[in-house]
Amino acid sequence: MSNISKLKKNPLSGFNIDNMTWNHLEGGNDFDYPIDYWIAILGSDPTQGRVSFLGRWAPNSYCHYHRHLGETITIVLEGEHHLVETTATRTVHKTRLRGDYSKSPYGETHMEYAGDEGSVLFFNMQCPDDRVFEILDRNDKAMGVLTIEDFAAGNY
Repeated sequence: MSNISKLKKNPLSGFNIDNMTWNHLEGGNDFDYPIDYWIAILGSDPTQGRVSFLGRWAPNSYCHYHRHLGETITIVLEGEHHLVETTATRTVHKTRLRGDYSKSPYGETHMEYAGDEGSVLFFNMQCPDDRVFEILDRNDKAMGVLTIEDFAAGNY
């Protein structure tokens, strides 16, 4: 007969996000919602169309309204995170908590913001034509496009 023991879960991963190089982005007069977030690039390979990064949001703050131009995998590492997808016929509000994993297709468009204590997410994107995001105005018109090279270099 074998003995079964319970594996103790370590509440700390040991991964320190404070030691990352973060690029801070804030909104300006062109936006009517609070934009306050940071990006830390973990790695990129434009020849393969891949980029991995962390996103860190201030409490109750957004990133720019955008469209993903690649398949995206996300994991919520800290906090509570919200996505609001609006189409001509409906609005869907998704709340994701620490540990939640999601996979989104090319072309997903949404508003994205943190809960009351902020949030940190891991992103891995596969972008078939080197374009990562379109930054959008409220009418879904592209204000700019970010390539993997631009994004990895912090040129947003």
